[in-house]
Amino acid sequence: MLAAEAAAEALAAGRGRDELTAYPEKFRNSWLYDELYAARNFKPWMAKGLALGALMFGIDQQLFRGHAPWTLRLTADHTQLRRASECAPIAYPKPDGVLTFDRLSSVFLSNTHHEENQPCHLQLKDAAAAIKTNLALYDAPEQRYCPAGVYEILRDANGENPRLQINAQNCVHCKICDIKDPTQNIDWVAPQGGEGPIYQGM
Repeated sequence: MLAAEAAAEALAAGRGRDELTAYPEKFRNSWLYDELYAARNFKPWMAKGLALGALMFGIDQQLFRGHAPWTLRLTADHTQLRRASECAPIAYPKPDGVLTFDRLSSVFLSNTHHEENQPCHLQLKDAAAAIKTNLALYDAPEQRYCPAGVYEILRDANGENPRLQINAQNCVHCKICDIKDPTQNIDWVAPQGGEGPIYQGM
């Protein structure tokens, strides 16, 4: 709503195709900023364990009323990913079709729709990094952390020349690839309007 107000003001002033500089100021002066600021330490405290997190966040909220003189910082999620050589492969059981289901069946239930000929909204900053770094060091984690099977490593008939295939039409807009990619090489941008998952049963 705040962004819409800033955009409406910019259009009324005859401005277009520029930065909505009024939006950050509107956000900072809103009730939403106050509410989020008061809860800013919740996740960092809880990352230290349930008992310590509950105790310290309780002190943060009850004693300081959300205005503690400190702000804890979390380590970026993509820096926590361990290399494939440090991990044992996980043998996931096959979906049974009763309690567990394959990814594409779940994507189908999300009613995701993207036009096949639209530009890909999942952009690589460096196409070579997907093979040079992600596959070589991390065994292409995007194949596992993506819940919709958007990313696949494909090889030729001899099992050589790997390349990253992006099935953007399956994307459910969770943005985990933008957050979790170890090289921060994947840039999620908004696709053309009205496309993506439509969770009708929710």
